[in-house]
Amino acid sequence: MMEFYEHKPIYLQIADTLCDNVLSGEWVTEDRIPSVRELGVALGVNPNTIMRTYEHLQSNDVIYNKRGVGYFISPGAKESIIKIQKEQFIKEELPKIMKRMSLLSIKPSEIFSELK
Repeated sequence: MMEFYEHKPIYLQIADTLCDNVLSGEWVTEDRIPSVRELGVALGVNPNTIMRTYEHLQSNDVIYNKRGVGYFISPGAKESIIKIQKEQFIKEELPKIMKRMSLLSIKPSEIFSELK
């Protein structure tokens, strides 16, 4: 079971986890993913929430539906995820990081030297 956090809708948290499966190589192009019902049971979540997750992923070209067969990882899913998550990082997360660095008087060069 997943642990969910209040700061973000559950369906988006599930979508992030599924995208991580693609980025890590656990799921690849044309892999069949769990059905709405299967994933709902596995995560202890209402199937309507899973359906919303799948609709979100379909609209972002991460998965597609073969009617009567199930949901599959789309060709180019990894690239789509990277593009979306890069934009999200730059717009949402990086400004917070930069503000915090500024408040703490941390220079980017200090961060890079710590990472080496």
